[in-house]
Amino acid sequence: MGFFWTIATLFVALAITWRYLGSYMAAVFDGRVHFLGWLERPLYRALGTSPEHEQTWKRYAVSLIIFSGVSLGLTYLILRIQGSLPLNPQHLGAVSPALSFNTGVSFLTNTNWQAYGGETTMSYFSQMGALTVQQFVSPAVGIVAAVVLVRGFSRRSSSTVGNFWVDLTRCLFYILLPIAFIAGIIFVGQGAVETLAGTATIHDVLNGVSQTIARGPIGFMEAIKQLGTNGGGFLDQNSATPFENPTALTNWLSIYLLLSIPFSLTYTFGKMVGSIRHGATLLVAMLVIFGSFLTIGTYAEHQPNPAVAAAGVVHQPTGNMEGKEVRFGDTSTALFGVASTQTSTGSADASYDSFNPMGGFALLGGMMMGEVSPGGTGSGLYTILLMAIIAVFIGGLMIGRTPEYLGKRIQAKEIKLAGLGVLAMPMIVLTLTGIAVSIHAGRAGPLNAGPHGFSEILYAFVSQGNNNGSAFGGISANTAFYNIAGAIDMLVGRFGVMIPVLALGGALAAKNVVPAGLGTFRTDNTMFVGLVVGVIVIVGGLTFFPAMSLGPIVEQLSHGKFF
Repeated sequence: MGFFWTIATLFVALAITWRYLGSYMAAVFDGRVHFLGWLERPLYRALGTSPEHEQTWKRYAVSLIIFSGVSLGLTYLILRIQGSLPLNPQHLGAVSPALSFNTGVSFLTNTNWQAYGGETTMSYFSQMGALTVQQFVSPAVGIVAAVVLVRGFSRRSSSTVGNFWVDLTRCLFYILLPIAFIAGIIFVGQGAVETLAGTATIHDVLNGVSQTIARGPIGFMEAIKQLGTNGGGFLDQNSATPFENPTALTNWLSIYLLLSIPFSLTYTFGKMVGSIRHGATLLVAMLVIFGSFLTIGTYAEHQPNPAVAAAGVVHQPTGNMEGKEVRFGDTSTALFGVASTQTSTGSADASYDSFNPMGGFALLGGMMMGEVSPGGTGSGLYTILLMAIIAVFIGGLMIGRTPEYLGKRIQAKEIKLAGLGVLAMPMIVLTLTGIAVSIHAGRAGPLNAGPHGFSEILYAFVSQGNNNGSAFGGISANTAFYNIAGAIDMLVGRFGVMIPVLALGGALAAKNVVPAGLGTFRTDNTMFVGLVVGVIVIVGGLTFFPAMSLGPIVEQLSHGKFF
């Protein structure tokens, strides 16, 4: 019954959010929200820009790359000199060069992959001044990139796509900061720790032992961690610890926050292009895939754990509870895991390495589909739009007409850019996975042998390539090989998709609208939903199926049954 009410209340809350947050975000990026104009204007003057100074897609992309490069440099510098900076009550030293680079890239790309224990590696200054700052700006960059593509469909014969600095500022001031502040108050009110007092030491007089308990400014970091689909936690155990996720309400709120913006952006898309039906069509495609993997994940985790059964515990009435929080149970944990991996969040309230083989399949599968159901903040929308463009192209070929989407003709240039964006992630993930299993430095990473060990390696590169950040905990990722290879994976997975998206937005904005005719292929109905889902399954499923066959599928079959 608890799981039913969790799903029901989430559905109602997200339905309301889809309509109102989606409409509000459209107003923000259309320039119709001004209540912080007194704060915006001085910042624009300092940057030497204004909302009237729009950019071509190339200048927009250059601004985005410059901003990202400076952000990476500052994050890397802070981590390297944190031992000399304030707010370091544990007197933690500098983070190693390879780990600093990996972590800087991770938070820059909205991945939040953590090859370290936060409470034993990062000072308060690093957590707040470097990592939490990136948890605000990296999702904002993803959202504004998606807005460029949306403007490509909504504008006619335009040489510009907006202004990066203006879009970024408005996204931060009007969307991320206010919502994260309110959510942070709820987290802290429920018991999430928020302090600069340092660690607490508890002495057990009876047994003569002492325990040091890590504390810090956790609560407000938790809010943006989920809202921005970041996933990087202050503590090593992430949302499985009561210090980050203290109650059932915060667990529900975490799931709600990480789904809210990605789902709502489909309404923003429909509002900005003047067709809510088109936004709803993308939403339905997202829900079909999300519901499928949620069904697989919850069913798999409600089954007994075969390793526990082999140890003699045959009766497991509560399902697979190994590695799970008893506060949340198997089904709610599966919901959290699927929601976290279907977005680019990657936060966890359990050990994903302890999931049953097909439960792990559900987590991996959602990422392999390109994280489009609903995907990350911005990245989910622009990736499913790339899939929709490919679907339109295929549909146009079927009826013998020039493909059109929202009145914009999809020609050779557009389909090449969409194809490049869609294939960038699978190419880098499979290449690096192949290298890892071929060399000693890669094979030394997984804790387990056999198919599960392969799954740990595959999961690591799929997670980083999709800018997700979750992991099968059995992988030892804090090595030179995994730090450098992972950083390359994250950069290609982010900018290898984002740059083609910006170019596509510019190409579409320059086109005029072609009036719909009797033979126009409909892109706002059930048939198109099926076509988009089919393209996503083919691109993700067929590309990764051989790798999945060597990991979760063969592991499940080794237990004598497929499901």
